Parts: sequence; C-alpha cells; structure tokens
Amino acid sequence: MIPSGNPEQLLLLVDGSSYLYRAFHAMPDLRNTRGEPTGAIYGAVNMLRKLRADYKPGLIAMVFDAPGGTFRDALYADYKATRTAMPDDLVVQIPRLHALIGALGIPLLMVPDVEADDVIGTLAAQGRAQGLKVVISTGDKDMAQLVTADVTLINTMTDQALDREGVIARFGVPPERISDYLAIVGDKVDNVPGVTGAGPKTAARWIETYGSLDGLMAHADDIPGRLGEALRASRSQLRLARELVTIRCDVPLPVTLADLAPRPPDRDTLRQLYGELEFKSWLSELGADARGVSTTAVTLTDPEAMRAQAMVWRAAPLVALDLWDDGGRIVAVVVGTVEGAWMIPAADALLDDPAAGEWLAALRPLFESGAPPLVVHDAKRLLRFLMAAAIGGFAGSWDDVMLASYVLDSGAPSHDLATLALKYLSRPIVTRTTLQGEGRARRELSAAAPEELSVAAPEELSVAAGDTAATLLALHAELRGRLSAQPRLSHVYETIERPLSPVLARIEAAGVPVDTAMLKKQSAELGLKLATLENRAHDFAGRVFNLNSPSQIQDILFTEQKLPIKKRTPKGQPSTAEEVLAELALDYPLPRLILDYRAVGKLKSTYTDKLPSMVNPRTGRIHTTYHQAVAATGRLSSSDPNLQNIPVRTEEGRRIRQAFVAGPGQCILSADYSQIELRLMAHLSQDPGLVRAFREGRDVHRATAAEVFGMTLETVTDDQRRAAKAINFGLMYGMSAFGLARQLRIDQGRAQDYCDLYFRRYPGVHQYMEDMRATARRQGYVETLFGRRLYIPDIKASHTARRQYAERTAINAPLQGTAADLIKMAMLAVDTYLTETGLKARMIMQVHDELVFEAPEAEIPVLKEAVVARMEQVASLSVPLIAECGVGKNWDEAH
Repeated sequence: MIPSGNPEQLLLLVDGSSYLYRAFHAMPDLRNTRGEPTGAIYGAVNMLRKLRADYKPGLIAMVFDAPGGTFRDALYADYKATRTAMPDDLVVQIPRLHALIGALGIPLLMVPDVEADDVIGTLAAQGRAQGLKVVISTGDKDMAQLVTADVTLINTMTDQALDREGVIARFGVPPERISDYLAIVGDKVDNVPGVTGAGPKTAARWIETYGSLDGLMAHADDIPGRLGEALRASRSQLRLARELVTIRCDVPLPVTLADLAPRPPDRDTLRQLYGELEFKSWLSELGADARGVSTTAVTLTDPEAMRAQAMVWRAAPLVALDLWDDGGRIVAVVVGTVEGAWMIPAADALLDDPAAGEWLAALRPLFESGAPPLVVHDAKRLLRFLMAAAIGGFAGSWDDVMLASYVLDSGAPSHDLATLALKYLSRPIVTRTTLQGEGRARRELSAAAPEELSVAAPEELSVAAGDTAATLLALHAELRGRLSAQPRLSHVYETIERPLSPVLARIEAAGVPVDTAMLKKQSAELGLKLATLENRAHDFAGRVFNLNSPSQIQDILFTEQKLPIKKRTPKGQPSTAEEVLAELALDYPLPRLILDYRAVGKLKSTYTDKLPSMVNPRTGRIHTTYHQAVAATGRLSSSDPNLQNIPVRTEEGRRIRQAFVAGPGQCILSADYSQIELRLMAHLSQDPGLVRAFREGRDVHRATAAEVFGMTLETVTDDQRRAAKAINFGLMYGMSAFGLARQLRIDQGRAQDYCDLYFRRYPGVHQYMEDMRATARRQGYVETLFGRRLYIPDIKASHTARRQYAERTAINAPLQGTAADLIKMAMLAVDTYLTETGLKARMIMQVHDELVFEAPEAEIPVLKEAVVARMEQVASLSVPLIAECGVGKNWDEAH
C-alpha cells in the first residue's frame, strides 16, 4: 500500500538490520565463484531496489545499528545478553553492503549510543512534524508503536502494510500501547524480561481491560491464579522492560531531513562492486558504458593491408589474438594492441586444411622468431590450428588468460572470456559466443564472403571483435598482477599449466588409431547382451517394463516388489538413482540387473556405437579434446570421446580398450602410477606406519590389515585385506562408518570398530584429516604439495550435508590435486625427453594417473626405461613414487 499524495512528500525509512538478517537467512549459501558469501548483500539490495522503485520517495534513509553498546545496556546489563554472535559469513558481507547502499545514492545512517529503531523513530517524528507521509520498511514488531495516521509500516518479505487498524487487528492493542504490550510479553531475542506465562492474548486482554500497563499494575492484586502471582512478581521489572522496548523519538542526529534526499548513483563504484560480487544482471543494467570497452575492430580484407598491418603488430609490446571457429572452420581472426583492434574474415578449415588462406601468410610474423608477446584465451585451441597449418606454435612468449584464471580459482564454474570480463574487470562484453547464442538457439557463424559474416550485422561483429581484443589485453594485466601477488600460484601457472598446453595440443593432434571393425562387432554383441539382460529383468519382475523408464522402475521395485525405499527425489518419489540401486543390489537381483543393463547400454551408446563415427577421415584416428580448465582438483578431463570413463575393471570395458590399437610396426606402451593417492597420504600425513609400509615395498593393504587386526603379514586373510583396502581408500575419500559397513556388508558397529582401529594404528592419518578440516575453515582453501589452491566455499555452510561434503573435499582435494600435478609434471618431463631425443614415439593419451604412448617396436625398450624414470623422479617424496609399465598391440594388453 503506497500512501496517497505526492511521492516527493514521502519519507522512506529502511530498517537495515532487519533487511540484513532476513536476507542472510533467506540465502545463506549464495556465493560468488571465489567462494565469498553474497546472499545477505544480494537479498538486502534486492529488497531495497524493489522498495525504492515501488515508492519513489523524495527522502530516504537506510539505518543500521552502530557498533558498540547503547543507553539500554546502561539501564539493564543483561540486555541482549542471550543473542548469539553474528555469523562470520554475515560479518564479512556488511562492508560491501554498506558500500553498495552508498553507491546507489541512498543515505546510510549509523548513530552511536542508540539503536537503529531510535534513529528511525526520531526521523519519523521529524517527518510527521514537517507534514510528510512516512513509510518504515521493517520486519520488526517493535516498530508497530510508531504507526500513526501518517506513519505506515511495510514488510517487504510479505508485501503487507500495517496502519493503525492493522496494528490493532494483529496485536489486539493500538500503536500507543505496543510498548506496554511488549513489556508484558517480554522479548527472548533481546533478553527483555516479561511476565512469566503471559502470552500475546493475555497481554492484549489485560491492556483492553485495564487500559495500560500502569492500569494493570494498579490492579495487579485483582488478577487471580498463577498469572496473577507472576504479574505481582514482575512488578519491579515491568517499568524497566517498558523503557527497554520503547523506541525513543528524540535522539540527537547528525543529519537533517534535507540530507536524506537520494543522490545520483555512483556508476563506477556500482560497476566495480557488482563485478566483484558477480551480480551479472544488475551489472548489465548499467548500460552500454558499463562495458568499459570502447574499441571497435577495423575489418581487414586486403592481403596487402594485412601484411602491412602484421609488421606493425610485430613491433607491438603485446598482441591479443583470438580465432573465431565454428563447425570446424576458422571464420575470423581477431588481433588487438593498445593502438586498436582488427578483425580478419576467413573461411578456412580449422584442422583439416593446413593450406589456409592469405590471412595466415600475413599473420606468420606473429608466430616466427622475433614475434611479439601474445595474450590468448585457450592457447591449446589456437595451437592445434597452428600445428595443423605447419606453423608449429608460438615462437615468442605468451600468456593464456583462461589458464591464469583457472589457477587463481579452479573451482569457478566457467572461465570463458565473457565470464572473466565480468569477474575480474566488471565489464559485460559482447563476444562471438554472445552473437551466436547457445543450446538450441545457437546459430552458425559462417564466412561465406570476406565482407560478410552471417548471423550478426557487421557493426555488431566489429564490436564483438573489439571487446574480445580489449578484454584480452585488460585481463592480461589484471591476472598477471594477481598471480604475481601469489608466488605459489604463479609457480603452478608458469611451470605446470602454461607449458602443458602445447603438450596437450600435440597429444590431441597425434590422435589414437582404433579398430572400427572390432568396435562394430562389439556393438552387436553388446546389443545381444542388452536383450538378454532385459529378458532376465522381465522374468524377475514378472512382467514386461521399460528398463529406461525411472517411473516404471519405481512401480516395479517399490510398489509391486515392496523393496525398501532408500532415498526419495525432491518431489517425494522413491529414487532409482545409481547409488540407490547399488545399495539394493547387495540384497536383491533385479536392481543388479537394471544396473548392469544401464552400464552395458552406456558403453554401447557412448563408445562402440559412437567411436567409429568419430574417426577423422584424413588421419584415420580419433582425436579427443582435453579440458585443462574444468576440474577443481587440477585433473584433466576429455570429451569427444571421453577417454577417462572407459571402465578398466569390467570385461566389456577392457574389450573396448582392445579396440584402441597401435599402427603398423608400432606398439602401445602404458605407464601409470601405483597407488599414487595412498602414497601421497603417507607423505602428507607423515604417519610412521604408512610411510614404513611403502618404504619397505610391502603390500600396503595387507600391511594395513596386519596393523588394524594385530596380525602378521602372513596370517592376513583375503577378506581382511579386502576390508583394509576399503578402509584405506574409503577414509581417504571421507567415507563414514555407515558407508564402510555398506561396502563390506557388515554392521555399522563393526565398521566403526575398523575405523577406530585404523586411526589408532595410523594416528598421523587422523591428524592430517583434522588439520585439513581446520585449515579449510581457517583460510577457506587447501593446497596441493606444489601450491595449487583449492577453495572450499561450503566449509562453513549452515546446511549440514553441504558442510560435511566440504570437509571431505578438504581432506581429499590435496591428494587428488597433488596427483594431478604429478601426472602433469610427468607429461612435461616425458615430452621434453621425446623432443630432445628425436624419438618417433608419441604420447597419445592421458587417463587419470596413466600415460599412453604409441612407438615403433624398436624404441620400446629405451622408451619404457625413460618414461618410468621420469615419472618416478618428477618429485621427491617421503615414500617412493612407483610407475608400472606395460606393452602390447592394444591399450588393454599394455595396461
């Protein structure tokens, strides 16, 4: 309800403390990509923006409690004594919230020695005295005492307004008796004593009967029963309680009403804060000047002009470079310097046509000896093209803003150029991807004619190219500065991630030969197996059903067969997720058949059906794409095809690996680290027992069983070794006694005994886990052995499950991250060896802790020795690094 009249005559007073807490509790886990909490800021500002838009006040103030005590503390030492401390995640948001309010042009008040309520009460009284209508936005019931014919309360959470009649309807007393009412009821939050046993209805009835608190106290002897006894016992404190809850309307203020006129927003500060907080939609509202990019690219189509301009670029101190590719073709090249930006339309195959157009010839000076420093986004993508075009790579120095951002914040959901511009520069920009769109709305961006790129108008493309170039240059300066301030992260970037890009480009370019005939045969066989599994599942179910339908599986398992429901979906339906079926499969055959059906079906659709179609007709090989800036732990991932997920422990998975073959006269060599994460646990925990087991070359699972069960190595049974293996790996991944019990099919008490025994025998492991939890809580991140930082944003989350998952991540991330660093360092060492020796062997795959090579048979002995040596010597740990090597005509044989 907006008061009638001229908005210029409206005074809007906002209870900042009320907004702050309500927003925090509404969005406790909202964070930016750096893990900083932002929910209270977003919620409070969102309510404020809406409120201001609805009321358009002539005068406005947002009022917060000032730090320190108030006059009420002097009246009553226990005032607010029972309040819990403000959560850390809320404390850290307050400075930015205050800064945002100021940048929005809204006066912010914090007056010492009084509460925000008193400031609001005083301003409301002053506004009334000057004939203003006053609206107070709050969720605090105490403010009801301020309501008059000219003062209205508004609750933005419920969108309800409270006038005099509304106060009477809600509390049963008029505004002028609210302080009496509150004195009787008391306030547990502020630790204000009331009358024991007297609730809202009793308070309202007493005030209606006796007129006021004073009238009630004058008739206290007339109140019968326990309530009367409680009232009489409270006589000495009721007037104090009323003084504590009464809002003062006469406190001295450092401002006048004239000072509360809203100011124009500070767009530069808003841009900075919205960018830091990653409030993208608000940032985009700032308009065109928020882009902060004024460069518009010049289009070059004349070869002579290209060549002349390339010589100018060659002399520049820094050159931004990007290739716009679409559907396997280069459609444009973007070049930028501090002098401006240029776009060169092209229409050349990305990887299949080394003889690219005249534009490539013109650009060669950027890739030859004496080339200028380059800044790019996703260097590997550019290097793949340059390798295909027989250029080889970057001759001069170069930086990759994508990798720099990844090293700075590996857990960020995206490192695309537009996201980085918002995150680090507070700039919404137009890019080629912006113009193309994504998903179903994605459109081709072709270069049918040099002067015309379809989809967008030429001026839009010029802006996108200009934004791209200017953003690359600006990000280079920003991220270089951030890395320089973090020497360990800078070391990861300079010695691991950046030099790895050319290595990965070479692996992708090499590709893997596959036996397509074998894959087609396997696909047919898997089809038969699917049919068999489907028939068996129908037999167990007693009827035909669709094994790909979760709803039909629900009906069969939980309605018809009455299997126990282990978990429910968000909509309350029994879950048929893989982990649920895996648990049920321990006791029931049908869930196991469904799991087997799903696994076989995935292998067929993902690999045996799809791989033959992915063979490059020019090379006869499959060329996967490795993703260097995706996994938070630093691990590589791959796609088209995903080589990381081909099973190695199932017969079907191993058969698929048999189709990855060596070329004529070649062999496959596979080398992988042995028990790398357990060895890293020994090193990082420095547990004497675990370190000793690895140093002595013992079977660590058998050694663990001997330690845990108090036996000799010789007397450990296979079941005990199996239990020890589950403990070794399970605890490292944060498995609980419940999870261990489920995996070993033992009761939870026995599983807990195993865990307790393990930690007594390996106290260093337990201490490591506690240290990692504490480290993550203290600094918000953990680190790998080599300095890679892994942020744990949910380590203080109020949601228990999220916080526990974060604690498990804090324990495991340094292990997985260090293992990722080691395999990357090994790749660099082996690649250097191959380059220096001139061997014909090629690295063709990286899968988790494994490196796969294709080499002439004659090179295998020396290659095997060299690879193992470099993998084992890449770092010096407290326990030996062991690499195991195998050789065969296909991947399965070699592994």
